[in-house]
Amino acid sequence: LATAFKFLQEDELNGANEMPMKQKSLLRKMVIDLVLATDMSKHLSLMSDIKTTVESSKVAHNGKLVLESYNERMLVLQGIVHSCDISSATKALPIYRAWTEKIIEEFYQQGDRERELGLSISPMCDRNNPSIEKSQVGFIDFIVLPLWETLGELMFPFCQEMLNQLNENRNYYFCRIPESPRCSLSDPPSEQDRNNLNTVNEKRKSNRSGGSGNGGKLAPSAAADGQGEISDLSSIEEESFASDSP
Repeated sequence: LATAFKFLQEDELNGANEMPMKQKSLLRKMVIDLVLATDMSKHLSLMSDIKTTVESSKVAHNGKLVLESYNERMLVLQGIVHSCDISSATKALPIYRAWTEKIIEEFYQQGDRERELGLSISPMCDRNNPSIEKSQVGFIDFIVLPLWETLGELMFPFCQEMLNQLNENRNYYFCRIPESPRCSLSDPPSEQDRNNLNTVNEKRKSNRSGGSGNGGKLAPSAAADGQGEISDLSSIEEESFASDSP
């Protein structure tokens, strides 16, 4: 970000040259605030603030979303930028898998270094105890899906394709948890979990056939229908995802 601002000091690269100084300062502040909002340590508070703002606006304007203040508009923009930052799970499966492999390798390299220094190895950074499938299911359940569902309500139906892909990617990794030897040594999903997953898939197929009354598309809340039945796995630890997930 500092490098970008340095380039903007050159006249031929500065698209904001014609702006008054006050607007330039505001633009700089907006860009900095948007970038800082991608910090995963702020994820939960950002989610809470967005939901509160949206609900309050709808109550005050008879169900319509009206963002009147600068802070309200910036909050939504921060949510959009943050959702883009963690959007790998909404990509087509081959792209998502490629991103996951590269990020997990970064984690493992960090864990290798921590081991060399005699430090405690951070969650998901131990290549001797991998849990890729479980980590991705937890990452989607606790981090990505709640944010994208919130934005899906704000911008329906524009996020619908991403929500559908997100659930397909989740099911891909969930179905592979019991197939992985490294996962079966710990806490593989129970038979009830697998039955619940089959139930979710049947519901999604039914909705896609047109049962949703929306031209076959799922509503934002329906895109995750049934998630609560299968996401509460004892083998998934929520606390590690907010600060360490890809």
